Amino acid sequence: MLEEAGEVLENMLKASCLPLGFIVFLPAVLLLVAPPLPAADAAHEFTVYRMQQYDLQGQPYVLLHTATANGFQMVTSGVQSKAVSDWLITSVEGRLTGLGGEDLPTIVIVAHYDAFGVAPWLSHGADSNGSGISVLLELARLFSRLYTYKRTHAAYNLLFFASGGGKFNYQGTKRWLEDNLDHTDSSLLQDNVAFVLCLDTVGRGDSLHLHVSKPPREGTLQHAFLRELEMVAAHQFPELRFSMVHKKVNLAEDILAWEHERFAIRRLPAFTLSHLESHRDGQRSSIMDVRSRVDSKTLTRNTRLIAEALTRVIYNLTEKGTPADMPVFTEQMIQQEQLDSVMDWLTTQPRAAQLVHKDGTLLSTLEHYLGRYLKEVKQHHIKADKRDPEFVFYDQLKQVMNAYRVKPAIFDLLLAVCIGAYLGMAYTAVQHFDLLYRTVQRLLLKAKTQ
Repeated sequence: MLEEAGEVLENMLKASCLPLGFIVFLPAVLLLVAPPLPAADAAHEFTVYRMQQYDLQGQPYVLLHTATANGFQMVTSGVQSKAVSDWLITSVEGRLTGLGGEDLPTIVIVAHYDAFGVAPWLSHGADSNGSGISVLLELARLFSRLYTYKRTHAAYNLLFFASGGGKFNYQGTKRWLEDNLDHTDSSLLQDNVAFVLCLDTVGRGDSLHLHVSKPPREGTLQHAFLRELEMVAAHQFPELRFSMVHKKVNLAEDILAWEHERFAIRRLPAFTLSHLESHRDGQRSSIMDVRSRVDSKTLTRNTRLIAEALTRVIYNLTEKGTPADMPVFTEQMIQQEQLDSVMDWLTTQPRAAQLVHKDGTLLSTLEHYLGRYLKEVKQHHIKADKRDPEFVFYDQLKQVMNAYRVKPAIFDLLLAVCIGAYLGMAYTAVQHFDLLYRTVQRLLLKAKTQ
């Protein structure tokens, strides 16, 4: 009977050798034949893990959930981007010369035309700052008519400046100021500058804010302009909330808050008109700033407000007894269709500074438009200083990004531990089976000898 039992056990052990070996070596074979992860031969790659949230109370498997979280490896294909050293930032200026003596005060109207966003080719910048450029062009058209006739030709020089590089810390304005104040003997900016009005994001909302670095002193022309803005807003546009926002220039910061700060640093009286109360508002650098976000009626209303206040200051209408509720410009004179067409034109193309070429249609059209109403219209070009560049543009703006589903590194470690434990248990089982087999053989041998 013992002999029969031994034979049965021996046959069972021999028959179990194949599945036991199959179980032991199957994980190793699967790891060897498994397809490798995609090769990362691209310029950049990074991994994003989608983590699920678990309640730590009564959850002993939080580490396991963390290790098995889904992740995605983002890989961009293509060559490494290279810096472009000869790219130019272009601005356009034009003027209306006042009637009278040579030393006339100058009012400067400024708006930057470029846009900014995380994707340059999607940066259309409707409100920031297509609305500012639209108002600047409409003001140039209106005052060119007034300056055409001698009886309405004011004793003020008007200087219009469509600046480039506004989203790059107003580099176009900075270099323009340096060239006009430091490197030339004849410039309107070196003469009697009354004030500088910067236009930025004026196409939405029911409020307008005049951002200043230093509150204007009473008796100055900039204080008179502030007073006219308040009076016109209160009497002609009661639905509009107007206020002044005071913020000092912080020279310790690398990025200036508003464009008027470039003029304030050079001790020129300046302020920025915007419907945004804070310069940190994300609308100023969003790819979602598209044409539909600009309200045509609001843009027309703000244009009328600015034109009315400027006219009352230039022609001193308040001192002459003109009532504040008497409009100088009718609704028909402020052409909403003209503003809409300019906005449509500006927002049909991306206006990121690294996409606007000096010989492109945007600048040539802008120069042609200003040339219809202003005198001495010309372009102003700057490029980054090779010794101390303040802005750098790159040649690769579009790259294909592939997403690969991956697991975190701790998952590989956990998997290795599990495989090791599995192989260890299999090895222990084999050892136990071998020991049992030898023990049974000895017992059978001993039984035969007896």
